[in-house]
Amino acid sequence: MKTELIIRSTSSDIDFALLKDGRLNELHKETNDNNFNVGDIFLAKIKKTLSGLNAAFVNVGSEKDAFLHYHDLGPQLLSLTKYIKLIGTGKLKDYTLKDFHLEKDINKNGSIDQVIKSGQNLLVQVVKEPISTKGPRISSELSIAGRYLVLVPFSDRVSVSQKISNNKEKERLKRLAKSIKPKGFGVILRTVAEGIKVAELDKDLQNSLQRWVNLCKHLPRAQAPAKVLSELNRASSILRDIFDDSFSSIVTDDAQLFEELKEYIERIAPTKVSMIKLYKSKLPIFEKYGIEKQIKTAFGRTVSMPKGAYLVIEHTEALHVIDVNSGNRSNKANSQADTALEVNLIAASEIARQLQLRDMGGIIVVDFIDMHTASHRQKLFDHLKNEMKSNRTKHKILPPSKFGLVQITRQRVRPEMVIKTQEKNPNINGEVEAPIILVDKIENHLGRIIDKSKKGLTLHAHSFVESYLKKGMPSIQQKWFFKYKKWIKVIPRDAYQYLEYHFFDKDDNEIK
Repeated sequence: MKTELIIRSTSSDIDFALLKDGRLNELHKETNDNNFNVGDIFLAKIKKTLSGLNAAFVNVGSEKDAFLHYHDLGPQLLSLTKYIKLIGTGKLKDYTLKDFHLEKDINKNGSIDQVIKSGQNLLVQVVKEPISTKGPRISSELSIAGRYLVLVPFSDRVSVSQKISNNKEKERLKRLAKSIKPKGFGVILRTVAEGIKVAELDKDLQNSLQRWVNLCKHLPRAQAPAKVLSELNRASSILRDIFDDSFSSIVTDDAQLFEELKEYIERIAPTKVSMIKLYKSKLPIFEKYGIEKQIKTAFGRTVSMPKGAYLVIEHTEALHVIDVNSGNRSNKANSQADTALEVNLIAASEIARQLQLRDMGGIIVVDFIDMHTASHRQKLFDHLKNEMKSNRTKHKILPPSKFGLVQITRQRVRPEMVIKTQEKNPNINGEVEAPIILVDKIENHLGRIIDKSKKGLTLHAHSFVESYLKKGMPSIQQKWFFKYKKWIKVIPRDAYQYLEYHFFDKDDNEIK
């Protein structure tokens, strides 16, 4: 399978599209004003504790206070608070924990007001970004994620990802981790660590350890609330989590991001640096790779699938509901049961993609087409689990219920990706303006600006309008050439609404 990461940069956002064999599988957005990414570490101030909830509200600088439950404090809370106090008073200069004496674990069934107090400073990490009216969800059990392992301060535990099934490999990794692990730190080996040599593991560990030291250097002069360690930018964090041998190219239209990606890939996979490319064409990058068109077809209420089947996706306050429909599919299977199974298997693959694409979290209920054969239900369940294996977000799938419903829970750590695919009707009477009328408007506009522009005049218009302008012999585009003695390049834009169009000069400046 060929994997491509396409990155589009604008003045305020960066969009990341992950393509597998040309098909859109993941879509992420990073905004400049998002100060609370998963993995960010803050020096925060406890605002108030609530014994009834056994939780606290914490000031991390967000509009809404962050929520910290007792079970998210971590067993080594006393060690963490002692460490913060020693650094703040200047009594501790060595940040590697090799000479730091760990305190005893807190009671796992204790009360929050017995271990933290209002006004107290505490290091916390964002585990769930602000969603809707809720503030961030945070934890004081800190971790620093690297490429192959996760470093856990104030711990001595070594564990291996459950996705590594080979017991011999698990033991090898544990043995290597124990040999390089610094005192006072625990280590979690990630799935991508499978088969990696000790030198690479140690290099990754030292990078994470240096990030911890840099965090500690900020503490003496930090005034709560303050961010003391940022998660990697979204591009690097995506590559850290999913980069493998299937990647064929990483393309961005931003020169600064291009250099950052090169620097990061040089650290984790030096032989793959050549796959990073800077996109320079005038055609927008998402149009070039067909992403805009895929977004419009994948994010609607109705999602089409092969062989005429389709999904209907509804969102409520409490859960997401997905209905599977066979549509106008012709029945070529041997029986109705085989038809239902075939459609359900296709739907299961598309549902796994949709959950990842939209980043849907919480409870998802899927109403598959009824199947009365136990073996068919089991086959569907196994297929859905297999399709969801590549989904990095924690999830759980229950077998089909007696009503034929499949329930899925998926961890929600950031707001769901919502893209409006419906547009306003361009005509108040419910009719669409004829192409020839729109072309007249475009040509009037062209007549006003043709003398102002020299070479390289380009028209960006909806793909339907672009097709109309190029249709026939001579086409409207060719007639313009004969009339104005200038070739007007027409670029189709799937992102545009039907009546939208813009003229640009050779320097990509819009001509009003």
